[in-house]
Amino acid sequence: MKIIVGKEIEQVCPQFVGVYVEAQVVNTAYCQPLWDEINQLGEHFRATLTTEQLKDISGIAATRKVYRACGKDPSRYRPAAEALVRRLLQSKELYQIDTLVDLINLASMSFGYSIGGFDADKFVGDTLQLGVGREGEPYEGIGRGMINIAGLPVYRDEIGGVGTPTSDHERTKISINTCHLAVIINGYDGDEKRVQDNAEFIQKLLRKYAESDGGSYFLFR
Repeated sequence: MKIIVGKEIEQVCPQFVGVYVEAQVVNTAYCQPLWDEINQLGEHFRATLTTEQLKDISGIAATRKVYRACGKDPSRYRPAAEALVRRLLQSKELYQIDTLVDLINLASMSFGYSIGGFDADKFVGDTLQLGVGREGEPYEGIGRGMINIAGLPVYRDEIGGVGTPTSDHERTKISINTCHLAVIINGYDGDEKRVQDNAEFIQKLLRKYAESDGGSYFLFR
């Protein structure tokens, strides 16, 4: 897969660095040891973090800044990492989807980056381009119906949008039958080491919980 960062993103976030992780996996409906890790993280956050401090986490703060620069209100269209951690801080249950989605959510919350998770076999073409959503651009968010992505950073394949930091698209979503996983980490704070550590954490989770060798990853700017 080739990933191109468009000029729209370069102009508002010249320090952007992303990571693309790809792996062969086996998905399952539920994994208790994984949820033990998620619950432990929730306990840690509730003991050490407030909802106000949440906005200051580097990856979350940088994503919110890019939303504003692109014309989107980050309090109305929250980046996924922020929305997930906020639920934990409010002692609300996270949505349990399946093992692949759940482990990506764990990785997102652990590092503060909004992470896209996709069934790589559902992409059309061999290139993804990161740009900004346009007025009237059709986009069906997973479990959200049609959403307005104007002003949101968006990855597009050959036929349209597949992922934003707020919601990925129904067309390329992970299912229980997904065996070819693609993950994109969005480092709007430009912290190359931290996004790389996040990728390696995902690989570790895939080895533990998805019968995978962890696959491979590459950085892109």
